[in-house]
Formats: sequence, structure tokens, C-alpha cells
Amino acid sequence: MRAGSHTFVTVLLRITYALITYLLIPVVLIHLWWRSLNNPAYRRRIGERFGYFGRRLANHSIWIHAVSVGEVQAAAALVGALQSRYPDSPLVLTTMTPTGSQRAQDLFGDTVVHSYVPYDLASAVRRFFDWAQPELVIIMETELWPNLFRECGHREIPLVLASARVSARSVSRYRRLVSLFRETLSHGIVIAAQTETDAERFCSLGANQSRIRVTGNIKFDFSLDPEISSRGREFRRTNAAGRPVWIAASTHTDEEQVVLAAQQKILATNPDALLILVPRHPERFQLVASLIARAGMAYVTRSSGDRCAPDTKVFLGDSMGELTMLYAAADVAFVGGSLTPVGGHNLLEPAALGMPVLTGPHTFNAADIAELLVENGSTQVIHDADELADRVTSLLADESQRMSRGNGGREVIENNRGTLQRLLDLIDPLIAPASR
Repeated sequence: MRAGSHTFVTVLLRITYALITYLLIPVVLIHLWWRSLNNPAYRRRIGERFGYFGRRLANHSIWIHAVSVGEVQAAAALVGALQSRYPDSPLVLTTMTPTGSQRAQDLFGDTVVHSYVPYDLASAVRRFFDWAQPELVIIMETELWPNLFRECGHREIPLVLASARVSARSVSRYRRLVSLFRETLSHGIVIAAQTETDAERFCSLGANQSRIRVTGNIKFDFSLDPEISSRGREFRRTNAAGRPVWIAASTHTDEEQVVLAAQQKILATNPDALLILVPRHPERFQLVASLIARAGMAYVTRSSGDRCAPDTKVFLGDSMGELTMLYAAADVAFVGGSLTPVGGHNLLEPAALGMPVLTGPHTFNAADIAELLVENGSTQVIHDADELADRVTSLLADESQRMSRGNGGREVIENNRGTLQRLLDLIDPLIAPASR
């Protein structure tokens, strides 16, 4: 394609994208209203999503964007390192979801300035930049937003994609708009890719190869609260003393039925077994409680404040910010979002606690992590209630197997640390000297 034709196509795509984003505003507002029926947090602070924040920050900031809970958790070590290195620069942390916002509050409190990220409307993005005055933008993992990226280019603000990844499926989708995204990726962006494969995929989308580095996955560079194990033991002492315990965490629609069916099978041979069930989204807590009741199993909810009785079969974790403690109270962990094509959730947290981990086959959100853990035997893939029940029953009966597999998971984590330092080595030259 000749240069003139290429430019014309790019401009046409940009105009089309701008028109679509503005036409979608009513749809977005309806979506927020619909989500707010079960989670009122979705109808709060809507102005932030359109770039309205009030008085601008006093100093130039460092802006980190983390979509939701997993990315916020992954950013924790980076946040701490940046606050230590650049104490005079406010740190702005944006999320897309209320659960991500809550996790940011739990982890960082008032030490960061939290906001919802503006939708990728040109005017909203400009208002956000005017308010936050970022001198550096860091986006955790990968979100390709043309207006946000272009604004960085116009204002000559360095942009880093940290722990960046692109799935094969995403590459195919982005290539349909390759002219638009090639321009998006050409604005002096530094890409800290998770793997060589990710780096190659970014190159295929038009990213500047000289600005791509393979740094690894920052999710390995996390640390657990030193009190978490003792808190887990205390929970177990007061709720399940002498009982085998397994946890099904971050579950989604259609997964709870599988988990509850597995628990019924487990109880047939191990009647003292307690299941800790933690749905991914708070708006589904009540629905999951009704599923447990319909299954005919006695249960206790975290929100009730009640302790488990000897005949309690399920403990429903309907609270926020306690998942790690509940992992620490269990012997075996199943991580949800993986029996349905959601892509799976964080396998590293239970692995770091020395637990054998079970997952469904859909782990494309972090395929490299899942592959490492499955290859060394610390994680096993299950497909249905029968397999889940068999694996849990086997592990609950064999402490040596649990310890062996748990140690394997810890070994994978230790062998893959170091991404944070490599990422900081890329970031340091991009920060203005006055901020150092």
C-alpha cells in the first residue's frame, strides 16, 4: 500500500473509532446502571469515567493503570518501589472496576490517589491528563487504547506497558485494525513483554522492536503478608478444627454448581470435609448462597459473623480482601474462572502458600504461569465435578503428596522472580531528574 493510501486509511479508521466511542456513550451508561443493580458502586463516581476530577494535582504524577483486582495485586510491589524511589511524585492508580478500586484501597489506603480510568473518549482522556499531569504512564499488562496512547504522544509523556502480553486471539483481532494500532504502538512506547512470544506479537502489530524488552511476569514478584499464615490457622481453629478443608476461589457463573456437586461426592467418603467457597464478584454472593441452600448443604456466610458448626458443609466467603487468609486456612485450592472460558485467575497466591492447586482448562489469561505450574506437577487440570472430587479426595487423604506439590509451586515462584528490578531499570531513565 502506498504511503498516501496508508495515511488515508489510518485517518479514516481514527475518525471511525472516535465516532463509535461517542455513539457508545448511551450503551456504556446503560451498562453501568445494569451492573449497579447488583453492585451500587458502579453508579458512583461516574464523572471520573468521563474525565471529571476537580482540582488538578499539585505536582506531576506517576500514573499506573491496573484494570481490576489481579492487576492491582500484581502492581503492589511496583507501587512500593516507585513510592520509595520518587517520594515527591504523587502516584495515581486507576482501575476499571469497583472491585479493583476496593483492592487498591485495601492495599494502599491514602498513599496513592485512586481514580477510575476515563473511557477512551478524546475529550475525557484530555481532561484526565490535565488533572493528573503525569510525567510517566505505566499500564499493567496490556490494554491498547488509541486515544490514551495518542495523548501520551502529543504531550511527549513516556508510556510503559509493564508485564505486557498479547494472546494469539487478541493479535488476530488487532490485525483487523492494524493501521490504527500500528500508529498507536509507534508513539515512543516502551514495552516490557512477559515472554519472547509476546515480544514477537507486539512486533507483528507494528511496535518498534528497539523499544521492546523481555522482562518476565511481574506477578511473580509479590510478597505475602507475614501474618497471613497465622490468620489462616486461627480461622481454621475456630471454624474447622480437626477437619479437612478445601477452597474453591474466584468462581464464576456455572462453576459453583460444579464445585457443589464435587463437594457432595467428597462428603460421601469424607463427611467431615469443609468447602470454603469464594465467588469472584460481590454481586453474586446472594445468588451463590441460594445455590448452596438448594443443594441441601448446611452453610455459614462470612458476613453473618457466625462460626461453622460440626454439620456445616460450606463456608461462603462473601467478603472482600480476605481471600488470601481463606487460602491459608485450606489444604487444597481450586482456582475458578477456568472451567468456563473466562481465562482463569491467580494461581500464584495459593502456590506461594505451599498448597496443591487445581484449575480448569481455560487458563489463557496467564497461560505461561499455568504451564509452568502444571509442568512441575504443583497444579493439576480438571474438567468436571467428578475429576474435581477425585483430585480433592486424593489430596486430602495424602499429606505427603500435598507437601510435595506445594513445595513445587513455591519453587516455580522463586525461580521466576526478578521482573520488578528489570522493569525499574527501564523506568528510571524515563523519569524527569527533578523527580529523583
